[in-house]
Amino acid sequence: MNAPFKAKNAVRDTAHAAASETIAVVGLGYVGLPVAVAIAERHGSAVGFDISEHRVDSLKAGSDYTREIDDARLAASGLSVSSDPAVLAGASVVIVTVPTPITEERRPDLSPLRAACETIGPHLTKGALVVFESTVYPGATEDYCGPLLEQHSGLKRGRDFVLGYSPERINPGDTVHKLETITKIIAAEDEAGLARMRSVYGAIVDVGLHEAPNIKVAEAAKVIENTQRDLNIALMNEIALIFDRMGIRTADVLAAAGTKWNFLPFTPGLVGGHCIGVDPFYLTAAAEKLDYHPEVILAGRRINDSMGSEIARKTVKLLIGRDVLPSTAKVGVLGLTFKADVPDIRNSKVPDIVAELAEFGIEPLVSDPYANSDEVQREYGIAMCEPGDLADLDALILAVDHADYLSANAALAKRLKPEGVLIDVKSALNARDLPESVLYWSL
Repeated sequence: MNAPFKAKNAVRDTAHAAASETIAVVGLGYVGLPVAVAIAERHGSAVGFDISEHRVDSLKAGSDYTREIDDARLAASGLSVSSDPAVLAGASVVIVTVPTPITEERRPDLSPLRAACETIGPHLTKGALVVFESTVYPGATEDYCGPLLEQHSGLKRGRDFVLGYSPERINPGDTVHKLETITKIIAAEDEAGLARMRSVYGAIVDVGLHEAPNIKVAEAAKVIENTQRDLNIALMNEIALIFDRMGIRTADVLAAAGTKWNFLPFTPGLVGGHCIGVDPFYLTAAAEKLDYHPEVILAGRRINDSMGSEIARKTVKLLIGRDVLPSTAKVGVLGLTFKADVPDIRNSKVPDIVAELAEFGIEPLVSDPYANSDEVQREYGIAMCEPGDLADLDALILAVDHADYLSANAALAKRLKPEGVLIDVKSALNARDLPESVLYWSL
C-alpha cells in the first residue's frame, strides 16, 4: 500500500502531548538504551525492558557495558529498567528496539521481532502507539508485526492500537553523531499516530525530524542507507585487491584520488557489525520474493564477506616469502571487535581471519582490550590471550585500529621478530616509524 493506513475506527486522538504519554522501550542494547535514557531525561520518566537479566542487573547497578551511556548520565536519568514484561502494562507508547540479525543461510531472522510482539501483546493497552526501530524489509512492520500484535493482544490494529516506524541510526562509539544530533525519520499509519511520534521524538532529537509519507518508505530508507555504504566499501576492497596485485599501496592511491572534490572518502577494510553486513540481506530477500534477483548488492556482500580470508591468505604468503613455515609460525592478532574503540563483537569479521589461518595450521594469539573474553569464547570459540603473550611473533595482524594500538605505533614492531611481518588492515600505521627489517603490508 502506497498511502498511510486508514481505518474508519482508527485512533484519532491528536491531543496526546508528550507529557501525557507513558513510554516503554523494549530492548536495552546499543539502540534502545540511548533512546530510553533520552526519553527519561526529557519526558520526565520512561521504563526500559530487556529479556536479559544480566543486562538489567548491570544497568540497575549503574553501569552500561556497551559504553554508549556513561554512568553519571545513566544514574541521573531516572530510567527504570526491568526484565519483567508486566512493566509494559499501561504504556501508551511502546518503542521496540530489538536486533534483527540474519540466519546462517543469510536470510532475515525475525525471531527477535516475533518474541517482542509476543511479549508486548498480552500487556498492550487500548489506544497505544507501537513504534518499531529495528531494521526490516519494507512492509515488515505492517504485514508481520501488526498481525502478531493483534494475535497476542486480542486488540484490533487501527482501532485499538496504531503502528509507527522510526529507523535507528545509532553509530556505536560515535560521540559526534548521536541520537540527539541525527535527523530522525518518523512514519505512522495514520495522522494521529504521526502527531504522537512527532511529540515523543521531537523532544529528544535536537536537529529535527523527517516525516516519511508512510511506513514502507521509512523502512526502505533505513535498509538502503547501509546497503549504499556496504557497496562503496566493497568497491574499495575490490580495488585494494587489484592494486595489491599491481604492487601499489591503496592508501596512497586514495590519498591522491581524494584531492578531487567529488571523490567519496571510503576506504577498504573488514565489514562487520549489526548493520552494514546484515541489512542488505533484508532488502535482497524481499526483492527475491518479488521475483527480482539482485546482482550488484549481493556481489558487494560477497566481496566484503571474503576479506577476512583474503587477509589471512596474504599473511601466509608473506610468511612463506620470509621462509617461515605456516605450521611453525607464531602469529598475533590485535583487535576482535567489529570496529575501533567499541566493545561490540557482533558479526565481527576478525574470526574469519582466525578461521582461515587455522586452515594453514596456524593458531593465532588474539587480544583485544575492549572485547569481553567470555563473550568471545561463547560466540566464536576463540580463547583470548593476554597482551603480554604477543611477543616474538613471526607475524602481527592489526585487525582493528583501536586508539590504544595507534598511540603505540612504533611499539607494535617490538612484538615481532626482527624480520617479522606486520599486517595493517586499516592502513592506520605510519610505515616510516617501523624498523626497515619489518615487512609491512596494508590493505
